[in-house]
Amino acid sequence: MSKIRIGIIGCGSIAKHRHMPEYANNEQAEIVAVCDIVEERAQEFSEKYEAKAYMDYEELLQNADVDAVSVCTPNYLHAPVSIAALQAGKHVLCEKPMATSREDAFAMIEAAKQSNKKLMIAHNQRFVPSHQKARQLIENGEIGKIYSFRTSFGHGGPEGWSADGTDSWFFKKEQAYIGAMGDLGVHKTDLLRYILGEEFVEVGAFVETSAKENTDVDDTAVCVLKTESGIIGTLAASWSYVSKEDNSTIIYGENAILRLEDDPVHSVIVQYKNGEVVKYELGGIQTNESGGQTNTQVIDHFINAIIEDQQPLVTGEEGLKSLQVVLSALESNETKRITSV
Repeated sequence: MSKIRIGIIGCGSIAKHRHMPEYANNEQAEIVAVCDIVEERAQEFSEKYEAKAYMDYEELLQNADVDAVSVCTPNYLHAPVSIAALQAGKHVLCEKPMATSREDAFAMIEAAKQSNKKLMIAHNQRFVPSHQKARQLIENGEIGKIYSFRTSFGHGGPEGWSADGTDSWFFKKEQAYIGAMGDLGVHKTDLLRYILGEEFVEVGAFVETSAKENTDVDDTAVCVLKTESGIIGTLAASWSYVSKEDNSTIIYGENAILRLEDDPVHSVIVQYKNGEVVKYELGGIQTNESGGQTNTQVIDHFINAIIEDQQPLVTGEEGLKSLQVVLSALESNETKRITSV
């Protein structure tokens, strides 16, 4: 069988550290085109992966040799680039947050339907072993009724990670639209929806810019969320955790407390009501300090969905549901009211 031929649009850090190496390691995929507005960047990866270099994504999309693309651009370009790619008959794996508005997200979903191509959003937290285990324990009734949760995703900020450092698009509202909530918070809204198997219906949020200077996006947010069955909990997203990254989730249920990614060795700890404690070593989560998983499984899943002609786990519809919670949180902060999702 011939390989799925991939174009990478946007050659910043997420493409460099996640998408490109994972495509390169997938025997059923081949990177044939790379695109970046910074010519040196496009050239560098073109040489590394023996791919054609572009500076204009529309030109790349005209290349009939490209079957599918990864959209790794700043947030504000996710929707226009993804829609253009779908309309050009390419499958699309788009970085999160999928768009900066509900309208754009709807337009992406519609473009995928019209073109009959796959649209997947790169929410990698669903693929982490501890999170899959937690979903299973909740689904099979082991934890009993779920009452509450708290989850956080925070690190020192994108300047240590982004290709452009402190000058990164992450800090510019017209390019990023949302800061820590878009970068990190949306990962957690997606994860909680996946683990709990429920949708969020209401959100209240405080969103601040307190740690970063020379930026007009949020860097610290705390939200209170409520699901359709009445599970309530908190979500914190921050670029102000200066020492150690925090990516933990704790779920409080009738029979047990689940601690996920809260311990350096045991990625799941189940503390039962009767005092029994079960610890699982399932391999770590990917962090920006590397370590953890080297393969997010996102790319492998995307390639497999194309080959098997199956819907990916994180469709555009799923991406939209996770994005809506974040947009509602921003609205709540602005109106100072609890907002319906």
